[in-house]
Amino acid sequence: MQEIQMMTTKRTWTAKWQDFVFAVRQVDRTQIGIAIGLTPLAIFMLLPLFYIFNHAFKPLHELFLFPPTFVVREPTIQNFSELLALTESTVVPVARYIFNSIVVTFLATLGMVIFGAMCAYPLAKHKFPGSKIVFGLVLTSLLFATEAIAIPRFVVVQSLGIMNTYWGHVLPMIAMPVGVFLLKQFMDQVPNELIEAAKIDGAPEFFIFLRIVIPIVSPAMATITILAFQSAWGNAETSTLFMQDDAMKTLPFYMGTLTSNLANSVARQGAAAAGALIMFIPSLLVFLVSQRKVITTMAHSGIK
Repeated sequence: MQEIQMMTTKRTWTAKWQDFVFAVRQVDRTQIGIAIGLTPLAIFMLLPLFYIFNHAFKPLHELFLFPPTFVVREPTIQNFSELLALTESTVVPVARYIFNSIVVTFLATLGMVIFGAMCAYPLAKHKFPGSKIVFGLVLTSLLFATEAIAIPRFVVVQSLGIMNTYWGHVLPMIAMPVGVFLLKQFMDQVPNELIEAAKIDGAPEFFIFLRIVIPIVSPAMATITILAFQSAWGNAETSTLFMQDDAMKTLPFYMGTLTSNLANSVARQGAAAAGALIMFIPSLLVFLVSQRKVITTMAHSGIK
């Protein structure tokens, strides 16, 4: 019985090996050459990711080595312990900062994606008078640095009376010109005949937008979601400019205070490294979940 099982296992592995050899032979040599050539580039692109994970577990004496090392020699969780001790001594609990960041990130990401799509759809499929001017203004807004519009934004937020509120976090971030541009380019590729056929069948405009256009541009929507999430999750500007109450500020602002206003540049660097890793992990997870859609976006971005 045991010999029969061994023979069956041997045949199974032989069949798998034959299938593997057949699959390798079917692959074009050009594709193999491209894969081999891109492997060093992929490893190089992973170096920052590798570095930030190692940096968070370095003891204090390794954080200031010159030249800096990528691989931690004596890994420790002391940086996370220091960060936890600092959060326990704050007037406002760190759980409040985390809660604020989650609420603001969710609302801002949702708003940027929804309003970006609603703005891109008429620009792409409804050639109303002045549509090119509006689209030109959207592109022009990409030229302005954040610092250049900080004062006008502060005046608008103060005039609306939304200082020290969640709306003061969310509304300044809802306008996302990059999202409008990318979605508009994708929606241009949606066949006009498909939309006209839906209109002939009596479909209302909102139904066409929600059930026909949005599923087609879902890869671009996923890409915009990642960009919006990263922008909202790491944003500390709204906490600095529009929030005077510490209980309304977000986690990025708190992480930025770990090493600020200190007498030297050495203290709390370990806690800052641990905090940087904690801030980075949510963005990495969102990207990993949506990576297939992002690859599809890049593959179709040049198709006209």
